[in-house]
Amino acid sequence: MKKKVLIILLIFINLINIFNISFAENNLSSNTTDNSNNSLIQTNNTISEVPEPNFQIYSDGAILIDSKTGNILAQKNMDKQLYPASITKVLTAIIAIEKLNLDDVLTASYSAVMSIPSGYSNAGIKDGEQFTVRDLLDMFLIHSANEIGYIFAENISGTVSAFADLMNQKAVELGCKNTHFTNPSGIQDPEHYTTAYDMAQIARYCMKNETFRNIVCKTSCKIAPTELYPEERYFKNTNSLLDSSNRYYYEYAIGVKTGFTSQAKNCFIGCSVKNDVELIIVLLGAEATETGLSGRYTDAINLFNYGFDNYVNKNILNSNTIIKELEIKNATKETKNLDIITKNSISALLPINYDISKLQYSIDLNENIVAPIAKDSVLGKITYNIDGVTYSADLIANNDVFKSNTIIIILQIFVAIIILIILAKIISPKSMKKNKKKYNKKLKVKSKDNNDYNSIYKFKIE
Repeated sequence: MKKKVLIILLIFINLINIFNISFAENNLSSNTTDNSNNSLIQTNNTISEVPEPNFQIYSDGAILIDSKTGNILAQKNMDKQLYPASITKVLTAIIAIEKLNLDDVLTASYSAVMSIPSGYSNAGIKDGEQFTVRDLLDMFLIHSANEIGYIFAENISGTVSAFADLMNQKAVELGCKNTHFTNPSGIQDPEHYTTAYDMAQIARYCMKNETFRNIVCKTSCKIAPTELYPEERYFKNTNSLLDSSNRYYYEYAIGVKTGFTSQAKNCFIGCSVKNDVELIIVLLGAEATETGLSGRYTDAINLFNYGFDNYVNKNILNSNTIIKELEIKNATKETKNLDIITKNSISALLPINYDISKLQYSIDLNENIVAPIAKDSVLGKITYNIDGVTYSADLIANNDVFKSNTIIIILQIFVAIIILIILAKIISPKSMKKNKKKYNKKLKVKSKDNNDYNSIYKFKIE
């Protein structure tokens, strides 16, 4: 009897454990299913509402791009191979910034100082004179001192030719297609050429670097005396757009670099910012206007004004916007309705009068989105494709979704009923009476066997 009671207690304990597991609180976890084909067809939005520039461009090659995306807003002969002159220096400078420490001290060699042909700008650096990389960059980008390119080349790659190889390698990495450099400063060479498009890719990359940006926006620089040059050097930026006293001053300009040789003519990389819009221009082979004005600065101002007058950054999608509503099949009744919302906002450079409601987008949701789902879990992505530029934002869960235990509970109740039926049968009076009879019968048989044994035993004694 004690054994049966023990068995019944163990069954009840296990039954309680089952229900405890069933009704335990759900643990939330992020949905980690793979991406599926649950998406709309990718749509490209082509913007064609901006009028073509109605002004003459005096440069042989020109381009205007959005600095943020690289989107081309206007161009003239952007793939024509032309000589770049000193705007070459922006690539040399960014390589130096990435390869050297600003406080490193470099020594000018005789070959670096004497490599510059007569007539090219220089800083009067002497053989053996020492400067920090920081000071060299200032003189290189602000004053356009050509010998500094050779100082960088020798210190980084050993030789000018090896450094030219590095420049060409970097240019390819940045997306240049029709560019070849032979020297670090833009000294005239028939094999030293580029395009407006390629230089725009280089300039856009350079302007992402804070050190570079902070140098090219300066109006001037001062260099402390050295052991070989006892006086302070002072240099004014060659970029007239930065000079408030100059007729070509442009209040939104923040750089970048000028260039000139008789073969390359006037060249220019410019960058300007207005109302959160940053534009970059590249001008190659610019000549003077009919009235004798600077062709490159006229082109620069006209192109910048064209960009700012016709384009603006528009917020095309706000964060926390409900994109889709889902019903999660295996969720609890209270949490099964799930809003899919945007995690971040999306903005794009668009024509000023463009109706953003015209923009089409694609939605890509994870497959098999099932409970449990934690609030803010990434469940997919929304994407806009505008003139070949992709803008996207993650789609996330707006609320927690708990997994429903309905089926499990039903099964457990069914098992519990069966167990209770078995228990009821075991402890019923009828069953107990029957078991008692069986027990008494066994007891009588055992008693009889004992009597027979005693009889025999007694007989043997007698």
